[in-house]
Amino acid sequence: METMEGSGLAVLDHSPVAGPVPAPVPTTNAWTARKAASTSPWNTTGQAPTPCSLTDVMSEELAKELHEEEKGTFQKLAVGSGSDFLTAQTDDLDVSDDLLLAQMLQREFDLEHDQMLRMEERKVNGDSRVTISFENYRMVHPAETEDSSESDEDLEDAWDHDKPVTVPKRGYTGRGQNMVTKHDAKICGQKNSARMMQFPPDFHSGDSVGMVLPNHVYNSLKVHSYKEDHRSHRVHDKKEISTAEQAIDPKTRLLLYKLVNAEILECINGSISTGKEACVFHAFGGKMGDLLVPSECAIKVFKTTLNEFRTRDRYIKEDFRFKDRFSKLNPRKIIKLWAEKEMHNLNRMRRAGIPCPEVVLLRKHILVMSFIGQNQQPAKKLKDIKLSADQWQQAYAQCLDLMCRMYRDCHLIHADLSEYNMLWHNSQIWFIDVSQSVEPQHPHALEFLYRDCRNVCQFFSSKGVPNVPQPHELFNKVSEMDIQAGEDKDCLEQIQTYEKKEEYLSQGMSRENFAFDYFFERSKLKQERQKAKEAANSEDEEDET
Repeated sequence: METMEGSGLAVLDHSPVAGPVPAPVPTTNAWTARKAASTSPWNTTGQAPTPCSLTDVMSEELAKELHEEEKGTFQKLAVGSGSDFLTAQTDDLDVSDDLLLAQMLQREFDLEHDQMLRMEERKVNGDSRVTISFENYRMVHPAETEDSSESDEDLEDAWDHDKPVTVPKRGYTGRGQNMVTKHDAKICGQKNSARMMQFPPDFHSGDSVGMVLPNHVYNSLKVHSYKEDHRSHRVHDKKEISTAEQAIDPKTRLLLYKLVNAEILECINGSISTGKEACVFHAFGGKMGDLLVPSECAIKVFKTTLNEFRTRDRYIKEDFRFKDRFSKLNPRKIIKLWAEKEMHNLNRMRRAGIPCPEVVLLRKHILVMSFIGQNQQPAKKLKDIKLSADQWQQAYAQCLDLMCRMYRDCHLIHADLSEYNMLWHNSQIWFIDVSQSVEPQHPHALEFLYRDCRNVCQFFSSKGVPNVPQPHELFNKVSEMDIQAGEDKDCLEQIQTYEKKEEYLSQGMSRENFAFDYFFERSKLKQERQKAKEAANSEDEEDET
């Protein structure tokens, strides 16, 4: 062992020395001794990494090797776990496209995040002069955002290259022959094509870029777009609150749900028929308190809006039972009165023993009646039934008897009697749809009766029923009047003249007087009585003095 001068360090000499070899000097300190004493659970100790020199660390070849090792490790982690899976898949797997796709998705996510930050920043700042910036929380650098927006700017430039030429406030550009005013056809056409983008989204205007649209064409399109927009809103609102065809509005549906929840009806089935004023549905009855509802019911839902029956006020306005409650301005109230009128007419006919549906209950514009039919099959109308000659003769006799009883016992005129409103069930005729029925005192009652007689005669004559009378003869038999034979026009004139005379008589006029003469004479008598009264009062005052 030699000692270096000035250092105090001893250096071992590795040259061979004769004689016994001394024991090696321990080179471990206390810390390394304690680590060596402690054993791992598997009775093995970790090997220390092999030290490398600085030149190796700075070597480019070593850097490339480390990069390849990290890349292989990343591929193994991306593919999955398990030695069998790795050995089978890592050799042929190419993840370069997946990595690019992941980077693109991450970029889109970062851009969306930054956009949300901008919106939140505008919301927080508002119109304040002191603003708060969220720039530090953005994921994408602003420079990258500007680069990515170049394609959008190119698209905007391609869209804006056909923008109309702007004209100064003075209204023209250029001078002399090169003068162009704001009323130039080309400039106005380009402006009109640009304004088409302001139309509602539902209006299909097509691609208007590069078009030159004249003023009259643009104005027509503008008016049409406004009309279509208003019409769509109006139709949508009507359908929301209307009962049309076989559809039911929400209010009507709620009323039907309440009837089912109250156990008045067990369930509601499909539609039976649809007419100009109502829709009829089939339902199974339940119970209503102590009263039993028929096992099968017919629900008549009167149409509230989008109604095809526009002349209903003619039947209800002059009816003394409802004319005080009539209001033409509110259609829903008219519908309620219409349903109530049919209920009262049906009850009156049932009391007289005329075959017709029995009323169960009335809820606003919903009328629940007994079902004419069996096993959910409604009775057929006379226009759809096929009968023998004897049965048609029997049906005509029943119809004539029911018309006479309805006029004399019920004091009602059907006013819409035809093969569409008569059912054939159990070899018997049933009258339905009596909501428009009026009393004989109605100003147009006899006209309605003559129309019913004409419809009945025409239908049964077409079926080959013998000895069917003429309409005026059937009218005389039912009403016990005596109008002369003639064409329909002549008979109607006689009936209208009779109705006017009856109206005058109801007001206290004679048959010979006209309305003007009657009221003139009446006012003249009133004036004479007033003068006589004043003269008598003046004489009494003179006697007292």
